[in-house]
Amino acid sequence: MKAVAITGEQQCELVDRPDPTIKVNYVKVKTHSIPMCTEFHAYREGRLTDRLGHEAAGEVVEVAQPGRVKVGDRVVVMPGSGCGKCSLCLSGEQIHCEQPIKAAEVCGTTTGRSTYAQYCIQQDWLLVPIPDDLSYDHASMACCGLGPSFNAVHTMNVNSFDTVLVSGLGPVGLGAVVNARFRGARVIALEAHPWRAQLARSLGVEAVIDPEAEDALDQIKALTGGRGADKSVEASSAEQAPAFLVQATRRKGQLASVGWGGPINARDIVGRGLTIHGAWHWNHLRDVEAMLSTIRGSKQLLEKYITHRFPMSRVKEAWELQLTRECGKIILHPWE
Repeated sequence: MKAVAITGEQQCELVDRPDPTIKVNYVKVKTHSIPMCTEFHAYREGRLTDRLGHEAAGEVVEVAQPGRVKVGDRVVVMPGSGCGKCSLCLSGEQIHCEQPIKAAEVCGTTTGRSTYAQYCIQQDWLLVPIPDDLSYDHASMACCGLGPSFNAVHTMNVNSFDTVLVSGLGPVGLGAVVNARFRGARVIALEAHPWRAQLARSLGVEAVIDPEAEDALDQIKALTGGRGADKSVEASSAEQAPAFLVQATRRKGQLASVGWGGPINARDIVGRGLTIHGAWHWNHLRDVEAMLSTIRGSKQLLEKYITHRFPMSRVKEAWELQLTRECGKIILHPWE
């Protein structure tokens, strides 16, 4: 099969790799949509590797044993690989599993767990069936496109009465905008990059504030009647962002962190009576229908959010675009 390999600083190529093999409950998936995430960091820094990507949607082409899916099924491949036996996995929180399975050891394969390739493998219980009315591209947003921020807004029960503040309008933050807008919330955002700010406005964001502005907090307060946002989503991973959102969220409000930013002072949390949520990924066993409904009801927004599609052979061009930050979510198509 063809796979992407980083061969030097801002250098990459397609390479031939063995097709992955499967055993026990593992499934082989022919990838059709590969959403791009933070792999561009490795490309920029020249980290030599062909183990790239953790998001995909595709078609089941082989099963090791009868199980939850069959050959021909269209599926989203969930990231991670939990043990499937602990209380976290059994409740759908496999992303937090403390004893994840290593597919290479189980299946005896050197390939398959990275998704920048024509085939990948995953345990059958970590595949989400794609309804007939959803395309591979849209369904693949159930991974990191909409997934972490879906967890955030779902956990906070975001609704049409809320003003939601989103910090950072990279692909994950823009996904938070889509999730919040689908639920009818009013959305304001923090972002310094003009191109991303404009894309966010096209998705329905009412106001975009430069987080580096000295009066950024005052602007948020002015937009929220002096109280602050009802609920906030931190998606920038900036060191100072979580602490800033504590001040920008109203007393007795909620804050969900999708990004991996800096610390928050416990005194501020207690003093403001805030509820803080860590939102890494969504519960694919409990909330699949809600996620699919979000994708189905956001098709027009998703076509704005997914700004570019490239054949996998043009991955270098896609990475160079990501480095400019003038893009939303980008999808690779490995068979074009």
